[in-house]
Amino acid sequence: MQTLVYENYNKFIAATDTIKKMRVDFREMEEEMDQLADKMKTLTQRSAVVNDNLKGKRSKVSELSSTHALLKKLQFLFELPAKLKGCIEEENWEQGVKFYVRAQRVLDQYQHMPSFSGIKVDCDNIMIELRGKLKEKLNNVETPPQQMADCVHLLLQLNEPVEVLCQDYLGTSELKLRESLQVMVQQLEVAANSEMDVLEFTDQACNGFVTDLCTVIGSYNETFNTEDQLAAGRLNTFVITLMEEFMCIVKERMLLETNLSETVLLVRALDRFYKRLQGTCRLMPVCAPANASGLQVPNVGSITLSKNGMTLVLTVAQHVCDVTLRSLKMKLDEDLLETRKLLVTPRALSSSTSNSHVDLRTLNRKLMSGVGERLRNQMTNLQLFLDPELTFAVKTHFRTTFCRSAAREGVAVAHFKQILEVAENFCSDDTTDRTVPPLLLLLLSRTCLDLQMSTMQNIMSGVDEQFFIDESSSGGLTSVSRMGAKFTSMSQELLNHYARLEGQVLSQMLRKSIETRDWLNNVEPRSVRAVMKRVVEETSSIDRQVGELYEEGSRKARSSDSSARRSGARFSQHRGGNTPSQRSWVSAANTSFASNIQKMFSEKIEVFSPVEASKVSILTGIVKIALKTLLECVRMKTFSRFGFQQMQVDVHYLNLYLWRFVSDENLVTFMLDEVMISAVQRSPDPNPMDQSVVDVICDRN
Repeated sequence: MQTLVYENYNKFIAATDTIKKMRVDFREMEEEMDQLADKMKTLTQRSAVVNDNLKGKRSKVSELSSTHALLKKLQFLFELPAKLKGCIEEENWEQGVKFYVRAQRVLDQYQHMPSFSGIKVDCDNIMIELRGKLKEKLNNVETPPQQMADCVHLLLQLNEPVEVLCQDYLGTSELKLRESLQVMVQQLEVAANSEMDVLEFTDQACNGFVTDLCTVIGSYNETFNTEDQLAAGRLNTFVITLMEEFMCIVKERMLLETNLSETVLLVRALDRFYKRLQGTCRLMPVCAPANASGLQVPNVGSITLSKNGMTLVLTVAQHVCDVTLRSLKMKLDEDLLETRKLLVTPRALSSSTSNSHVDLRTLNRKLMSGVGERLRNQMTNLQLFLDPELTFAVKTHFRTTFCRSAAREGVAVAHFKQILEVAENFCSDDTTDRTVPPLLLLLLSRTCLDLQMSTMQNIMSGVDEQFFIDESSSGGLTSVSRMGAKFTSMSQELLNHYARLEGQVLSQMLRKSIETRDWLNNVEPRSVRAVMKRVVEETSSIDRQVGELYEEGSRKARSSDSSARRSGARFSQHRGGNTPSQRSWVSAANTSFASNIQKMFSEKIEVFSPVEASKVSILTGIVKIALKTLLECVRMKTFSRFGFQQMQVDVHYLNLYLWRFVSDENLVTFMLDEVMISAVQRSPDPNPMDQSVVDVICDRN
């Protein structure tokens, strides 16, 4: 206890002092309350004395007071015309209306009295002038919105029809806002000359027109009862009409943007526009409660504005997608044009030692990488529209429409369709371009096949991930597998067309060699004709080119004596004299069944059948076309003895070399035998040259 007292000694002393002070203060307060009670008693006594003295005069004082108030009112009425004129002269119209409204009930009540009738007539005439001043101010486009609202309030106090005031107010506001629209049109012309970027244009448009429109809407809501359907309807029509014109100008400006590197500016401009539009929608009045709970729904005008704004955003986004697609197509055309320039001299491609050699594998990889890289870059650029900080990007309708229809289908899928269309045009019989290098068809066929096998699948998977498209929501979208099947089919068509073109090149060489020679006056053959060497060289060149892009493919098993038959020296030693093949030419030509045999053969071999994606299949198709042409040309000529022998030498030379390019060596033998059978039929003296001599001539060449 002693310790506790010692530690809190100072606190005990302070508490004691405080208690003493409180005791003194309470004593003083009691004295003051006693004095106050005494004074209140004195006041009560004196009030009672005054009340007793005035008790008999109370009614008279009340009467005098009422009379004084009436005289003041009468004085106000008599002075009212002068006061109203003074308010008009001073343009203090609010005070004038206040005076008139204050006196109007009395004047209307006592207008039957002559003195009051004159005052009422004077006041009414003056108020007609005041109404005119207010309407003139209301209809003046230079009047600020707040002053216009004040005029409306005053006219409403003067019982002007609400519908007329609504019309006048909105009509004047429309004239002012159309001036802002005209400024935008002028800025649009400036923007066409690239003197104002789209973001600056949108900022100025929103800060000008939209700000003024929002001011008008806010003032209208404060001035008129927008719960009234008539007032709300007029405002809806007013806002929607002007906003449609505004959005048309904004859309026109945004659709001028074609520089994809500035897409970020366009997206920011769209966001600015949509934010201001949303703010405008929030200012629109609401309808009556939608249900018993009292929940209110947006006015139809707000809904219409929001829909129109979203339509504009989607239109601009679709425009960017269209520009993107055109850019991709232009780059694709540029790549193909460059490729065509490199392929314009096929001979350079066949020479591995030449400095001008072009590697087809390199060209294929370049085309593939170009398509993939450009498409990925452009799809990344389109992702700018999906920034979560954008006001319109969070809207489900925008995200669904943009991601599925505009980005995926409108750009990615559409670009692959462009590639298919370009390829189809190259191999179309109706194309106006007759200078398409056959190698370009071969290259495109490989590109289409590679796109189907890997690139397209990877790109589309990336696009679906970028734009939030999952398998569950893929209904109505282009199937990747179906598109891949189209690329496979197009690759096949390109290969078929390539084989036909290359076959026609060889065919044309053979056709000219047959048609331009005088076979009846032919000298004894001493060499293989140069055209046959060119055919073999061209075939070998084609073989190398195709081998750069396609695998070898499968061949049929070779016959047991094929090596001997393909060597001229060994062939003569092995066979000697006229070969069985030579004797079969003559016997086949001399039998009545020759035509039937040829018919059976022609039905057995399909010359223009589709080729497979392998080197031997493609070369087989080309060789078949060339040899078929040779056969048809031989059937149209007549051969002398030496002409027939020259044909024998040429055919044997082709037989020595062409077999190695095709899938079935017997195919070449059979077709060349058909050529010789036809030559026998078209020769009056089909005396074959000794095979050993033929072998020597062919070996020498």
